[in-house]
Amino acid sequence: MVEEGNLANSDEKSEEDEAGVGLWDCIWAPIYWFRMLAVEMHWSFVFGVIIVYGLSQGLGGSFSRLVTEYYMKDVQKVQPSEAQVYSGITNIPWIVKPLWGLLTDVIPIFGYRRRPYFILAGLVGIAPMLFLSMHKALHIVLAVLSLTLGSAGVAIADVTVDACVAQNSNKHQSLAADMQSLCALSSSIGALVGFSLSGILVHLIGPTGVYGLLTIPAALVFSVGVLLNEPRIPSLSYGQVIQKFFDATRAMWMTLKLPVVWRPCLYMYLSLALSLNIHEGMFYWYTGAETGPHFTQEFVGYQYSIGSIGSLVGAILYQYILKDHHFRDVCFWTQLFYGLFGMLDLMLVLRLNIKFGISDYFFAAVDECIHHMIGRLKWMPLLVLSSKLCPPGIEGTFFALLMSIDNVGFLTSAWGGGFLMHILNITRTKFDNLWIAILIRNLLRILTVGLLFLVPRADPNSSIVPADVSIIEQCNEAPEPENIELVSLINNAGTR
Repeated sequence: MVEEGNLANSDEKSEEDEAGVGLWDCIWAPIYWFRMLAVEMHWSFVFGVIIVYGLSQGLGGSFSRLVTEYYMKDVQKVQPSEAQVYSGITNIPWIVKPLWGLLTDVIPIFGYRRRPYFILAGLVGIAPMLFLSMHKALHIVLAVLSLTLGSAGVAIADVTVDACVAQNSNKHQSLAADMQSLCALSSSIGALVGFSLSGILVHLIGPTGVYGLLTIPAALVFSVGVLLNEPRIPSLSYGQVIQKFFDATRAMWMTLKLPVVWRPCLYMYLSLALSLNIHEGMFYWYTGAETGPHFTQEFVGYQYSIGSIGSLVGAILYQYILKDHHFRDVCFWTQLFYGLFGMLDLMLVLRLNIKFGISDYFFAAVDECIHHMIGRLKWMPLLVLSSKLCPPGIEGTFFALLMSIDNVGFLTSAWGGGFLMHILNITRTKFDNLWIAILIRNLLRILTVGLLFLVPRADPNSSIVPADVSIIEQCNEAPEPENIELVSLINNAGTR
């Protein structure tokens, strides 16, 4: 009996130990994952991604989104269709990303490829935000120009980091999805923090005051350029620069002509362009319409932060469940759900949630969370696919080209949504036809499923672009630095 009791006690103890070890592993798993990425691709790569995606795009982007919406509505007092068009204009710097990519790939400044462009991005981001913060009665043209310049600063920094991501995706094929997960997690966490604070800050210091705070993320991007320890490369003559531009352009064209490349590019554009963006109409409705829920500035910020949680959940789900599934399979289900769950906006506008006894605040929060979660799940495989389509030698330029195609899709979506709202006579005070715009948008999202034959049924861990595209080898005659390291702020960096 004593032996049986001892055995029972030992079994219970082992089960408790296993439970403790399992909990401990869950806590330390993210740290081990970060450490693995830092060892495989150097810690400076991880640090750079966190700065640009987490602080510049995530935190700064969340501040910029909410403050610009209130700035257009309350300060500039424009119509929702006009605000939708202006938001498209401010995204134009993202459309010309191949230009920034070509500059970083083939034109070194003072012998450096990356450092000057981080510094330039920081300066371009700081100046217009200071200008907006110091002038409370700007003409709409100057305001849009300033916002466009600020967007250019973020876009230049984004291209520089994207070059590293695409290059490492080719060198570490099995870690391509992990790198995109790192980018998505950094962006989602930064956006979560930013949206949680943005509504409060807009209420306390107003839109122009928040624009002043947006100089901080731009300054951090500037600091990355100062700290970047990049090997100098030999100076290039004018003729060499022209030749490298020609080679890079020819390589991009040769690659784009491949069916395995242009077909998924066409799908990515159409899937974005056909999802008409009518967000400004929704924003004007739930903050100012007489029949709307009259959300406060603080709640809108919290609502967007809940959307960031949904985006973070989507990134985690993709990393642990979907990252090894074929591109076409993941895109099918995410695109289908993207259209179906978009009907939640329709229920909110038609006030069906009130009929079912669900409060506007709860319903809007759940809607925002689901929307961003599915949107992230839809976007992640396309990002991984884009990194797989980049030929060696011009990773930064070609990835920027692919992202610019996507941004043309976003621009088409924004302007198409603005045109739709104008046709349906949706204004600052009239929202009778808003439900029609939502229905049209969701039907177009569902119909996009019929274009999935353009997406390859490929394994995310395998190569897609043929390795024998010989023209690509001629793009960069100068050697690309293998490691881009950040200078440590302490003296024992070499011992780490």
